[in-house]
Amino acid sequence: MRSRTMLLLLGAALTLAACAEDDPVTLRLLTHDSFDVTTEVLEGFTAETDIEVEVIPSGDAGTVLNQAILTQDSPQGDLLFGVDNTFLSRALDAELFQSYRSPRLDVVPERFQLDPEHRVTPVDVGDVCLNYDVAFFEEQDLPVPEDLEDLTDEVYRGALAVQNPATSSPGLAFLLATIERFGEDGYLDFWERLRDNEVVVTDGWSEAYYGEFSAASDGDRPLVVSYASSPPAEVFFADPQPDEAPTGVIEGSCFRQIEFVGILATTEHPDAAQRFVDFMLSPTFQEDIPLQMFVFPVVEDAELPEVFVEHAELPEEPFELDPFVIGENREDWIDAWTRTVLR
Repeated sequence: MRSRTMLLLLGAALTLAACAEDDPVTLRLLTHDSFDVTTEVLEGFTAETDIEVEVIPSGDAGTVLNQAILTQDSPQGDLLFGVDNTFLSRALDAELFQSYRSPRLDVVPERFQLDPEHRVTPVDVGDVCLNYDVAFFEEQDLPVPEDLEDLTDEVYRGALAVQNPATSSPGLAFLLATIERFGEDGYLDFWERLRDNEVVVTDGWSEAYYGEFSAASDGDRPLVVSYASSPPAEVFFADPQPDEAPTGVIEGSCFRQIEFVGILATTEHPDAAQRFVDFMLSPTFQEDIPLQMFVFPVVEDAELPEVFVEHAELPEEPFELDPFVIGENREDWIDAWTRTVLR
């Protein structure tokens, strides 16, 4: 009798375990506010895998990372998307992620794979660059600056809008570009000359682009820190769409940004999380990226939309800095910039 009872209890336990494994899984994806994906693409993943994905936007990339670090003991999600190379070392030092090498990484160029332990997986790439108002420079018969040094010339007095690197991701990227261009011994002198040339500093990208930039607002600044993908965005959202973009990119100013996804070490659904990482590197997800987030896919076999082919390109030689060098110096660089530019 006892044996029969034990067998019944064991059978019931196995049945419950099997049912639990078959229950739909919901993954929580922590991300910044700029993350976007077509609803049909996300629903397609769920239909194929029976894995739901709850997207939890939580501010800019720095804020999301800070929250994830502060809540490590009481995690708010299963994956985190949006850590870029400017914050990567901080995330890795905090031991937020578990290692996972997706088989899809075989079609991702090695130059985008910055963590040899695969605690994060590259998803998209884009460059922060100076954008210029094409019509303004044509009408004023002014040469478009080609190098960052040109910005200190008197002819560009009052022409430039930038973002505060302490509060803005593109602002930080542009600061890093100037450090790579002029070195730690020269970048503050460059910023002093920019300040004397009446550069304007805003808290965020929107205030600079839609408040100061002459090509996108009533502002009077024909130069702004934005993205290499801003010109195709200007074309795509215009009605009617122009044949030529009203804005251009100064390639000699660009700083490379790579965004990553990582599986949080505390997730209770590691297998499901790995499947979603694989999905983020699939052609379906990668080809959705450009017109949703206006950055470039990282996989080599992803096709670009026509507006990107016609009006955008990734500069061949952008400024880049080692993520761990950035991590060691970021706060000191920002503090020094603040004392120099905002004093």
